[in-house]
Amino acid sequence: MGARFVQLTAAAAVPVAVLGVLALVLTGCGGQGGLQSAGRTPDAVGPVRLWPDLPPATNPPIDYGETDTERVAGIEVPDNDVHRVDPIAVVRSEVRAHADARSGADGLYEQTVRAIEACDTDRAHCPVLAPYYRDLTGNGRDELIVGIRMPDQQLGVRVYLAEYEGLTRIMSTVDQVISVELAGRDLITRVSSAGIPGYEYRTAWSWDEQQRSMLPARDEIVRVKPPGTGATLVPAPAFVSPTPTPTPSGGGTPAPAPAPVAPEGGR
Repeated sequence: MGARFVQLTAAAAVPVAVLGVLALVLTGCGGQGGLQSAGRTPDAVGPVRLWPDLPPATNPPIDYGETDTERVAGIEVPDNDVHRVDPIAVVRSEVRAHADARSGADGLYEQTVRAIEACDTDRAHCPVLAPYYRDLTGNGRDELIVGIRMPDQQLGVRVYLAEYEGLTRIMSTVDQVISVELAGRDLITRVSSAGIPGYEYRTAWSWDEQQRSMLPARDEIVRVKPPGTGATLVPAPAFVSPTPTPTPSGGGTPAPAPAPVAPEGGR
């Protein structure tokens, strides 16, 4: 009987020890650093339509991107590969096809037109920027993205699609651009707002399969001026984009990486 009594006491010691540890843990939760209620969760409030009896506008929204596409005359694209096309020749072909255009999708300043014609002999002042390449249409091939510098910090941005061994312009816009970015298959422009100081417009251009062109899919006005500052000055354009896709020929030497900065103390 004595041996059986000792055996039962030893077996009961394990759950007793476990209960003791749990008691310590639960006691600690009520002290400093423990969980505390943040109060009652506010009720979710859905959107409320104001003046529900007001009839909606009957005029449908105008899709101002419908007429932005145009075939570029005189440009051949072997194997529909835009990497094999000279972007200066593309812009020059459009300039010559619309020599008198000063507004709209083909509009360029007269001094910009003269500078484009002189690009072969004066590359330092050529307004056609280095091209970028990205599949913006989802067809598995890159499109050609061209920027054209203009006076008054304006930038023309044009996108070209290679099809049927030729080139089609699927986007053209001119504005006082702060930066141009690529995000996925969207081309995003940040533009200074002349009418609303302290704000900028951000427009995401996306491929529209029905219109067969790049259209403004999202447009927003963003406040950028810090509180308490004076009038916003228009910054110089900064062209922020991913590294261009390398051409098959591999031309050009990449810029050297910046030297590392030594920490304070010379270590």
